[in-house]
Amino acid sequence: MGRNQLLQRCRLVAVTVGLLLAAGTGQAQQAEPVPLPSGGTRAALIEQGRYLAVVGDCMACHTVPKGGAPFAGGYGIASPLGLIYSTNITPSKTSGIGNYTEQQFSRALREGVRADGSHLYPAMPYTSYTLLSDDDVHALYTYFMQAVKPVEVAPPATHLPFPFNIRASMAAWNLLFLDNRRFVADGSQKQEINRGTYLAEGLAHCSACHTPRNALMAEDKKQALGGAALGPWYAPNITSDKVSGIGDWSDNDLRTYLKTGHVRGKSQAAGGMAEAIENSLQYLHDDDVTALVAYLRNTKPIRTATDVKAAHDFGQARSMEASLRGARGPNERHSLDSGAVLYSAYCASCHQASGRGSDNGNYPSLFHNTATGSANPANLVATILYGVERKVGDKEVMMPRFDSMSYLNPLSNDQIAAISNYVLQQYGNPEAKVTAHDVAVAREGGPKPLLAKTQPYMIPVIGIAVLIILLLIAGLLRRRRRRP
Repeated sequence: MGRNQLLQRCRLVAVTVGLLLAAGTGQAQQAEPVPLPSGGTRAALIEQGRYLAVVGDCMACHTVPKGGAPFAGGYGIASPLGLIYSTNITPSKTSGIGNYTEQQFSRALREGVRADGSHLYPAMPYTSYTLLSDDDVHALYTYFMQAVKPVEVAPPATHLPFPFNIRASMAAWNLLFLDNRRFVADGSQKQEINRGTYLAEGLAHCSACHTPRNALMAEDKKQALGGAALGPWYAPNITSDKVSGIGDWSDNDLRTYLKTGHVRGKSQAAGGMAEAIENSLQYLHDDDVTALVAYLRNTKPIRTATDVKAAHDFGQARSMEASLRGARGPNERHSLDSGAVLYSAYCASCHQASGRGSDNGNYPSLFHNTATGSANPANLVATILYGVERKVGDKEVMMPRFDSMSYLNPLSNDQIAAISNYVLQQYGNPEAKVTAHDVAVAREGGPKPLLAKTQPYMIPVIGIAVLIILLLIAGLLRRRRRRP
């Protein structure tokens, strides 16, 4: 190699190292002052950012429920690959994002890369937030830097098992699955539908829960909003299909559900959807709710082949209470071994012996209910296990949980399966069945995806692959040495 070539390579290495060092020390930079938009005011910009943070449901993941400081992080998100702790996104300069420049904030939000160059896991829905406009990112940055109180508390570190703990691997995942682009309105659609698309596919990140994922945990765009497992819960099909989706819901039904989480004769929100309504959707402006409804009406319908009618069309009022009276005593062995008896003991006081629920709707009917009429009974099982907690305005909806953390008598897997099957036969989809194993899986956090199932075997497989590569290299070197 000539002297000039050597100098050129040295310069290239020096420049590359300098760029890497600059990327690695990005968090130490000072956040630049936030400029005012032309013709606007600081208060208006902050209010815009506050509203966008509500639409994006930032509070749900970045605030520990029941007493956690707003946006201070530390909430444990139970992903299929392990527990992921949310970060502190207050303007703290020691524990939060107080040193982020707007460019670094934008990159974290839309590309999943922190100021120090490390990668976020897609539990933070940057694959949806990438659609955000520059103006909205600017408003969010202004709000978090200027209006959120800094909290000097570092949340727990995330420790996923190998190889998921190698954050650099997310760079390859992003190359495969991150479509880093901004939203562009469709000129052939009404402004209302474009607004709904921007909200649903961007800040509200509906697809993050309602779209099934492939083997590498990326959203399957061909089945967008077609329904997906979400831990022990199931985020249902919300496409415009009239049987499997929400196509036969009226506009008023959809608006009511998004604002309150409850539509009599249809559905009620629990689990993650209850959190979304409590922290985000109930506070949306009416025109934005109308835009979301218009968007849902315009989605591509996806039909599940086995569905014969809409989930909320199943069932009717029935009661076995008269036949149970006096049949078994409280001290009789195995007195609580049938679904009918268990239902009478644990459920009928609220949902009525006939399953009709209460007249005021506080306790929903168990027939004409998507949780009992769905071919997938996961939400029925999860509701019994984990209960329902949802607050809208001054009204709080609560159903007790019956898992091991129950304040009442916790129910066994066999008992929950018996209640579930009784409810399904009496009031819901009689083709759906629940086993004790199904309850055990839900109790452990839901079905594991293929990637999580194969994790214990990855270390030996990687070791064998490295050994094979080393043997191949050794063989090649040996052959070269033998050549004259």
